[in-house]
Amino acid sequence: MAGNTGRDGSQSRPQSDPKRSDLIFDAAGLSPAALERKHRLERDPSCRTDHMAYMPGMEVIESDLKDRVREAMSAFDPARYTAVDVRRALERERCSVDDFQALLSPAAAPFLERMAARAREETVRHFGNTVYIFTPLYIANHCENYCVYCGFNCYNPIRRMKLDKGQIEREMEVIAKSGMEEVLILTGESRSVSGVEYIGDACELARKYFRLVGLEVYPMNTDEYRYLRERGADYVTVFQETYDTEQYEKLHLQGHKRVWPYRFDAQERALMAGMRGVGLSALLGLSDFRKDAFATALHAFLLQRKYPGAEISLSCPRLRPITNHPDVRPGEIGERELCQVLCAYRIFLPFAGITVSSRESASFRNGIAKIAATKVSAGVSTGIGDHASKYGEESASDKEGDEQFEISDARSLSKMYADLTGEGLQPVLNDYVYV
Repeated sequence: MAGNTGRDGSQSRPQSDPKRSDLIFDAAGLSPAALERKHRLERDPSCRTDHMAYMPGMEVIESDLKDRVREAMSAFDPARYTAVDVRRALERERCSVDDFQALLSPAAAPFLERMAARAREETVRHFGNTVYIFTPLYIANHCENYCVYCGFNCYNPIRRMKLDKGQIEREMEVIAKSGMEEVLILTGESRSVSGVEYIGDACELARKYFRLVGLEVYPMNTDEYRYLRERGADYVTVFQETYDTEQYEKLHLQGHKRVWPYRFDAQERALMAGMRGVGLSALLGLSDFRKDAFATALHAFLLQRKYPGAEISLSCPRLRPITNHPDVRPGEIGERELCQVLCAYRIFLPFAGITVSSRESASFRNGIAKIAATKVSAGVSTGIGDHASKYGEESASDKEGDEQFEISDARSLSKMYADLTGEGLQPVLNDYVYV
């Protein structure tokens, strides 16, 4: 394994982009130099870095998963499957990779009720009637990447904020007071502003208030993930966004996130570091959603086989509108297509956790929780430092940072708990006991 091995500075670390978000704006907004660079990145592919080449300090691991997923995704032709293939897939006791492809195909659309029934059987068999609840906590929204669809991207003139330790603890106190026992800590992708030690401090604070602590931050090297595990993190979630490398290059124009292979291997590096579990997903709507859904599940499948003791989970977010970018709109994947993807996930990966975020409506999340989902968020805010105000508590700051994207389901923990119970489900706040 090549790359970084120590936290003592003996080898280079991934370096921050000097054109970070708090340096490219002047009093009038986006500075002329930054605006010129933004336009060049958008119009001239030759001025972009190679999206398949590692940057200095990025750890390279020996793994063939990238090539296997890319090859299978390239060969996947959803149009070649027929109703006969779908019926055969639903009749088999165990779902093969080819069966899974059939269930994702357009030919499976008329079989959605049968797929839902089969998915429900698998969910009950392996998870019972339980649905786990967590909440995300955004502690910073600075970012050094230019991802054209993201509200946090470095050229978007939003209000930036980074919570200090006191403000983080205040937010956690308020969230824990509501009864929540699991928190997912998120930042924008900026090493220079939200360093590894800063995230570690947040993990350590979270341990005082929560039973489970998850992270959704920028990808890191193995030793950094090991450090965060030691500070209290249980699992790591990284969205690949799209597994289509050509489309990925067009959407990620600047920053460390531009490097497709380093992002792909993030979950494996986290597992190598001893993390209890990992989550992964594509952002459906950025490319062909059927191919991205297939690649996501195959990635999860291969990770589970390679690391059988790990907890592997999937998410299924759809593209949502973002601040200051009215042209960023959800793609052509509707709720029926999303339901098909989720049912196919459950049939193919019966043991995997499936999270459905607040990007989706309350009615959809209530319904899919009875079929395939095992985890939902509640009390959600994608802004920075506003949990206290939303709970009617005194905030630790008189400022708030802008949100990453719009949500559809803003239910509180108590409302979510009551609604799930009313659907005949058993809400669970924690399933892990430290001894």
